[in-house]
Amino acid sequence: MGREAETEEMIRRSCADRSHGDVLIVTGEPGAGKSALLDIAADHARSAGGCVLRAVGSESETYLGFAGLHQMLRPVLGAAEGLPSRQRAALRAVLGIDECAEAPDAMVVGLAVLTLLSDLAETAPLLVVVDDAQWIDRGSLDVLSFVARRVDGEPVTLLVGVRTAAALPGFDKGYDRLELGPLDGEAANRLLDQQPAPPTGRTRVRILEEAAGNPLALVELAHAAADRPSEGSAVEGPLPVTDRLERIFAGHAADLPEPTRRVLVLLAAADAVDAHAAAAGLPEADDKAWEPADRAGLVRRDGAGISFRHPLARSAVYHSASFEERRGAHLALAELLREEPDRRAWHLAAATVRPDREVSAALQRTADRARRRGGFAAAAAAQERAAELSPRREDRARLLAEAADTAVFTGQLGWVEHLAAAVRESTDDPALLGRAALATGRLMSLGPHHTAAFALLMRVADEEADARSPLVLDALAAAAVVRYYSGEESQQRRIQSLVSRMPDDPSGAALRAWVLAVSDPGGAGASLVPELPGLIAEAEGDARRLTALAIVAWLLDQTTLAARTFDEAFDRWRAHGPLPDGLGCAVGWTRLEQGRWGEARSVAADIAATASAAGLDHAEACAQVLDATVVGLQGDPAAARRLAGRALSLVDPLESRSIAVFAGRALGMAAVAEGDYDTAYTHFRSAFTDDGDPVHYHVSYTVLAELAAAAVRRGQREHAAVLMERSARRLGAGMSVRVAALIDRGRALLADPEHAEPFFQAALARPAGEQWPFERAQTRLDYGEWLRRRRRIAEARPLLSTALETFQRLGARPWIERAQAELRAAGIEVTDAVPSAFTELSPQQQQIVQLAARGLTNREIGEKLFLSPRTVGSHLYRVFPKLGITARTQLRDMLEGSLSNTGAQG
Repeated sequence: MGREAETEEMIRRSCADRSHGDVLIVTGEPGAGKSALLDIAADHARSAGGCVLRAVGSESETYLGFAGLHQMLRPVLGAAEGLPSRQRAALRAVLGIDECAEAPDAMVVGLAVLTLLSDLAETAPLLVVVDDAQWIDRGSLDVLSFVARRVDGEPVTLLVGVRTAAALPGFDKGYDRLELGPLDGEAANRLLDQQPAPPTGRTRVRILEEAAGNPLALVELAHAAADRPSEGSAVEGPLPVTDRLERIFAGHAADLPEPTRRVLVLLAAADAVDAHAAAAGLPEADDKAWEPADRAGLVRRDGAGISFRHPLARSAVYHSASFEERRGAHLALAELLREEPDRRAWHLAAATVRPDREVSAALQRTADRARRRGGFAAAAAAQERAAELSPRREDRARLLAEAADTAVFTGQLGWVEHLAAAVRESTDDPALLGRAALATGRLMSLGPHHTAAFALLMRVADEEADARSPLVLDALAAAAVVRYYSGEESQQRRIQSLVSRMPDDPSGAALRAWVLAVSDPGGAGASLVPELPGLIAEAEGDARRLTALAIVAWLLDQTTLAARTFDEAFDRWRAHGPLPDGLGCAVGWTRLEQGRWGEARSVAADIAATASAAGLDHAEACAQVLDATVVGLQGDPAAARRLAGRALSLVDPLESRSIAVFAGRALGMAAVAEGDYDTAYTHFRSAFTDDGDPVHYHVSYTVLAELAAAAVRRGQREHAAVLMERSARRLGAGMSVRVAALIDRGRALLADPEHAEPFFQAALARPAGEQWPFERAQTRLDYGEWLRRRRRIAEARPLLSTALETFQRLGARPWIERAQAELRAAGIEVTDAVPSAFTELSPQQQQIVQLAARGLTNREIGEKLFLSPRTVGSHLYRVFPKLGITARTQLRDMLEGSLSNTGAQG
């Protein structure tokens, strides 16, 4: 049939090239042959000397946190003892081996699995096979997605089988896919000919029609026809293939003897990881009880074990059994699983139809354990089921509200809305109603529909304010994020009106600072800047508060303080949930403004992947536009346009003005990089209305200097000058040092040449301006150019040399070329030195080189950058020739020498 060829070729390629990793998604309808193909791939890998790890999804395991990961890693858990202590502790915690006080950082868990797989692949290529991935629990799927994004360069191949129509967060784009469609007529007839009793005549024609090319349907319908030749086919009517197959399997099960049916239902009720416990309650594989099921094609014997031939057979057996049969099976499994409290709780829940305090409590304990391990989907599902089984109405409402809070971290807005609706049906308690509505609003704020999100959050805030509830600040904090995204002025007035009515409360100082800074940084800056260091000191050790205050510092252009606070919180700032929180990209913008461009891109990549997997369009757009800005500054305008276009396609620019202006800035800088100042001016001018008001109250002002530079080259000097002064008046005392420097640079560019110098000097006079190295270097370049044209060459050279040094360090290729041209015009011969080679490296490679130069080992670098040690070593091996060195010990001298050489050129 040719299907095996593509997958086998991929396995052969991986086995032959020990440095290469692959990911392939195999899709198809149930019965299309995915499992058979994955089995062939696994057999081929083993025969070629490779190692194989497997996991198979199960409907009943979907809400068991990290069950898939546990299944996959169970054979190699001993090797995990060799992981670095932080990674080992995180992995053991999520697998439930060790207890943990709080959820491990999801990134560290992913790194632990990546490192473990890389270590296992040291001796032989590794194949990881995940079948029925649509049923793999979300926690495991997130880890696998993390690994898949970083497996390139590793001798690790990941094969994922999933049903065609199923959503697979984290794997929906960016990977090769092999779609197993229906067999053509020739292949279908060939498969029928291979059956023990090949159908003929009208029966064969009907089977071909009903199977519609589905291999499993062809086999099972032929089997059914052989058992019931007079009927021609076991199932009548235009049923979907899946339903038709389930009916066939159910028919097979109905004809079995009672002892066989009983053990089949127990096997169907057991999860894959329950196998050892279930085996204690099942006959051995050679017991005669299995023979009828084997003859019926429902199970297969594999050594000493028994398993269903196909998930549809398991589903058919389970659902065709009576409730009492299923209940008995679950109770038996619960008894066998007394040492596995989470699995026991779910089996008890499956056997329970009436409220039961003890089962509800067991599920609540399961939820607590899942949440501590970072299994938020598993925790929310357990809380929801615990609510259903709780005898007391008030407990049901509380548990549903808790489930809504937890489900926020899954990114599934529909689920959160469903839980919030269930809270409304269960109680009239304002606190619980507000909590559930707030959960919905928080998640809505990360999507594209900001008008609706703001309306909901402000309704909650108003109600909580009337009730004097502390939740009012939480609602306002989320509403302020929506206000930032949307840029809508009327929203600021509503927030300010409510904040002004609230009494000062020291316990809410940090949250109040957040609301004020996010919704109106210009108005809040003067009062908040002096308070920030004290608030940050008080938040010591609290990752959530530190992160929030770091974002406040970024908004107020206290970039150095923001970076220091982000760094302080870095090890734990993502640990409270896998989703990007409000303004999560602020850490990336801080890195960009500091000149840590590689780190900014890494932040963008992580947030984009997480947001894309969760379907959070606005959060993904934030990440894409951040990345677009960096690559535009680095001189890749085509990539900048592609990323900015992607960002704009994810949102409504009228509801997401922040994205619109950020994207316009990125597109403008890309045009500047190409020397297209007409296009650049158009993009920069779009940050302001026709009347000269900012489209976005925070982002628009960051383009003022670029707007002035493009306006001068386009002959729009007067219009830009009017807009500049209008902006300065509007900002007034709320102007930050950064924006003041940008305005001074813009005034210098727009002024008559004889009047420009005081503005250049003012722009460079503030020491705080060193926080923004690229912007500072642009001003030095402009000023140096102005001096050179006035034949003040000796004054121009140091400015131009310093600017060039900064541009080379950052890898800002278009500005490097411009600065070099200016230096040559100033009489200095400039040659491309090592920094150019360094800047040719990818952002990730630059980070690796810088960390290696500081003496960090590959494993330590991998810990910081969430890469395996092998990947780090592979990058270093590839970059040494590019940098003109042969040993790790030369890295530090190379970096330091390149900077001093650049300085010497001045």
